[in-house]
Amino acid sequence: MDKRTAIIKALKQQALLPLFYDADASVCISIMQHLYKAGVRLIEFTNRGEHALDNFKKMKEASKGMDDLFIGIGTIKDEYAAESFIEAGADFLISPALSESVYDVAYSNKLLWIPGCMTPTEILKAETMGINLVKLFPGNVIGPEFVSSIKDLFPNMMFMPTGGVDTDKENLSQWFASGVLAVGMGSKLISQKLIADKNYEAIEKNTAELLKIIKTIK
Repeated sequence: MDKRTAIIKALKQQALLPLFYDADASVCISIMQHLYKAGVRLIEFTNRGEHALDNFKKMKEASKGMDDLFIGIGTIKDEYAAESFIEAGADFLISPALSESVYDVAYSNKLLWIPGCMTPTEILKAETMGINLVKLFPGNVIGPEFVSSIKDLFPNMMFMPTGGVDTDKENLSQWFASGVLAVGMGSKLISQKLIADKNYEAIEKNTAELLKIIKTIK
C-alpha cells in the first residue's frame, strides 16, 4: 500500500481531519500531541502565517515516535509552498482551490493532494485530472444538500467538507448522510480561546468525544 492509499484509508477510518495553525511552535506541538492522545492519526497544519514552515518542521521533529501519524499541510496555493513543505516532510497537501501548479508538484512527488472545489465544473476537472478526493470549501456555503445533489454525478469521487462544519451530532449526521467521506474541522474544534488558554486537555477531551460521535453516526 503506497502512502496516498494509506492516508485515504486512515481518513476514511477517522472521518475527521482536525486543522489548525499557531505562530508559537510549542503550542503547535502541544496541540498535535494532545490530538494524537485523543486518537487522531491524521492532522492538517495550515500554512497561514509567516512561521508556518518553521513550525511545521518542529512538529515533524516532535512527532518522531508517532509512527502512525500523518501530518499534512493545508492552504497550499502555489508550487513554491508545495515544494517547501514537501521538502520539510509533509505527508499530504491540501489546497483551497484547484491549482494545476500544485497538482504538478504533488504528482511528480507521488504525494496525495486534496484540492478545494465548490462547483460541479471544478469537481469534474479534478476527476479528469485523476483526483478521487476533493475538499468541498467553504462547507457552510455549500451545505450537505449540495453533496446529496451531486453525489450520483460523481460516484467515484470522495468528498470532505471543510469550513463551517459543526461539532453537534445533528449537523454531522446531515453531512455523513449526504455521502461525505470525512469532515475537516478547525476553529469549531480547536477554538482560539482554547489555544489562548493553552487548554490542551479540553482539546484532547473534545476531540475524543467528537471521534466517538462520528463513529456512532457512521
